[in-house]
Amino acid sequence: MTQIQCFLNDAEERRTEESAVNNWLGELKDAMYYADDIIDLVRIEGGKLLAEHNSSSTKHKAEAPLVKQMRTCHLVEPNLVGKETLHACTRLVELVLGQKKKKAYKVGITGTGGVGKTTLAQKIYNDQKIKGAFSNQAWICVSQEYSEVALLKEVLRNFGVHEEQGETVGELSSKLAEAIRGKSFFLVLDDVWQPQVWTNLLRVPLHAAATGVILVTTRHDTVAHVIGVEDVHRVELMALDVGWELLWKSMNINQENDVQNLRHIGLEIVRKCGGLPLAIKVTASVLATKAKTQNEWRKIMERSAWSMGNLPTELNGALYLSYDDLPRHLKQCFLYLILYPEDQYMYRDDLIRLWIAEGFVEEHKEQLLEDTAEEYYYDMCKMHDLLRQIAQHFSRDENYCGDPQSLQVTTLSRLRRVSVVTDKDSLMLPNVDNEKIRARTLLIHSTKKLRVENTVFKRLPCIRVLDLTGSPIKSIPDCVGSLIHLRLLDLDETAISCLPESIGSLINLQILNLQRCKALHSLPSSITQLCNLRRLGLGGTPINQVPKGIGKLEFLNDLEGFPIGGTSDGANTQDGWKLEDQRKEEPNSQDISNIEDIFEQLIPPHNLEKLVIDEFFGRGYPTWLGTSIHLSSTTYLNLTNCKHCVHLPPLGQLASLKYLKIAGATAVTKIGPEFVGCGEGNPAFPKLEYLVFKEMPNWSEWSFVEEEEEEEDAVAAATEGGETETSPPMRLLPCLKRLELLGCSKLRGLP
Repeated sequence: MTQIQCFLNDAEERRTEESAVNNWLGELKDAMYYADDIIDLVRIEGGKLLAEHNSSSTKHKAEAPLVKQMRTCHLVEPNLVGKETLHACTRLVELVLGQKKKKAYKVGITGTGGVGKTTLAQKIYNDQKIKGAFSNQAWICVSQEYSEVALLKEVLRNFGVHEEQGETVGELSSKLAEAIRGKSFFLVLDDVWQPQVWTNLLRVPLHAAATGVILVTTRHDTVAHVIGVEDVHRVELMALDVGWELLWKSMNINQENDVQNLRHIGLEIVRKCGGLPLAIKVTASVLATKAKTQNEWRKIMERSAWSMGNLPTELNGALYLSYDDLPRHLKQCFLYLILYPEDQYMYRDDLIRLWIAEGFVEEHKEQLLEDTAEEYYYDMCKMHDLLRQIAQHFSRDENYCGDPQSLQVTTLSRLRRVSVVTDKDSLMLPNVDNEKIRARTLLIHSTKKLRVENTVFKRLPCIRVLDLTGSPIKSIPDCVGSLIHLRLLDLDETAISCLPESIGSLINLQILNLQRCKALHSLPSSITQLCNLRRLGLGGTPINQVPKGIGKLEFLNDLEGFPIGGTSDGANTQDGWKLEDQRKEEPNSQDISNIEDIFEQLIPPHNLEKLVIDEFFGRGYPTWLGTSIHLSSTTYLNLTNCKHCVHLPPLGQLASLKYLKIAGATAVTKIGPEFVGCGEGNPAFPKLEYLVFKEMPNWSEWSFVEEEEEEEDAVAAATEGGETETSPPMRLLPCLKRLELLGCSKLRGLP
């Protein structure tokens, strides 16, 4: 397998130029997948002969005290370069403001793909003059294929309608007209390919009910014309000097000497990018990893990737360069992204689990797979549709996103990964002999609850990732136990009422999601046999009995929604504390003293990094919660809806804490020095960067010292030449970056 992987890496360098290499590459990958499945079988059979099971999943020591870097995402306004672009932005802002009292005035931004239409629209959307001028604002990514129902729901959510909205176009259209009646709005429709999104869907509710402006971005002038755009701005390709400015600013080159020394070679690179801003930006991301020297930049400019053949005509060589420069492990993760519909959000934890299940995540000594995959994610959070086309082009023989009913049988039999996007009511796979179905991944992205027949479990013998989220399936057949290659099984929001005992045969299973399954109340005892399980998601599922011994699953590091208090089966309350990321939800016991005793016993390990306590109904927090001895590695702490606790725990001495959120603490009226805790000479909250207080309507006082201490300090400060010794002021929150106070209406002031 190692040799095959080496050959694959070499072939990737030549695949777009030589068709013979491409064919050979496909055959080689087939051999690799086949060998991988055989290795799974051998390991399973070998495990029956050995006392210890081994699987192809990488093993890590869960007890290693690791501290992950806290990451945050910020909405950053795009930087505009060039006088003409800045002038266009100013003009369009004034135009939007000048037309705000008209009924559905339409403004258009047109231009080729990647030329900067969305960037300009973002700048307009985030302009402070715009933000204060309209009652409602909404940004909607439309893309080539969209669901009318989903799009209307998204507009409603942007306009502040979050409750149940309806399920038909007619219901949602009426709801939208009602929501904005008598109000003004500013709506951006980004990346419009078909005029029907306005003419057939949004025109009636928006044109008849309110005043406002619609800003449309599209590649096609005809689309803008059919929609009836009154004012069109066309974004042209960048001039060389403007493109060079974008290049060095995108790389954060701040030294004037560097800007001047690299200007000549930089202009050559901009010329190769064809004046396309997207191409310039992705080239900048490649150059940013290299030394800022003319020689290094020359090497990049002379790479063969710029002139690769067999690419779709709309794909610039610079876009392929950005793909070609990715390391091998990130290339396969990048190609996997096309399984998500265009413009759909990619949730970090979902992608991380999928990559792990596929075996894409490389092993690093003393680092969890989840941590490594998280690093991959932050390299590829969101991609432009042209970059998506790159991914589609190179993965077209293996990955498919769409309605599988439209596929030919021969095409389906060749695919390794299928993402179902359909408006139909049920999942239908073309009839193919079992031995020819080689799909390793099946994902469902449907606007409806897609019905899935039990036969699907028999038709996917090679499946490793099976995501049936939202399906109304009520039972899982016993044959699921024969899917021995399965790494991820996602049954979130399904109607299942039980799981078969045969699920214990899935010894390669790493991720089992059972969240918001309202009819599921217990788990099979065989779940304790899932020796490679890394995550068990139970949030929002009314589980009242957990099999004894679940805490013995040595690789389980993510247990969400684990029920506390229901220990009638004899399960040890310490079982779950082998975890690195736990969430505690509402227990079944109504005895407050009992739940306080249980929490007091749940002394965490030293390597616990993230803790969320939700709806704890005791009157006092456990004593271990405020001690650095037990929470020495905790970086993230969220106390939500602990409505009966009058006092907050002493959290100020938690040495590693970076994020603290306290929400729904309705019994708290005062936060005093007890919140800081004891630690003379030490700063309080030494590493805390984000502090959030939310929905605390009775909280009125906040201080870090007692009133008597404040008076003594004031007297000492007023004494001139006296012998009174004053203690040095306490260092508070030395690393704080952000403080949020939301729904704290009675709070009189800050400390």
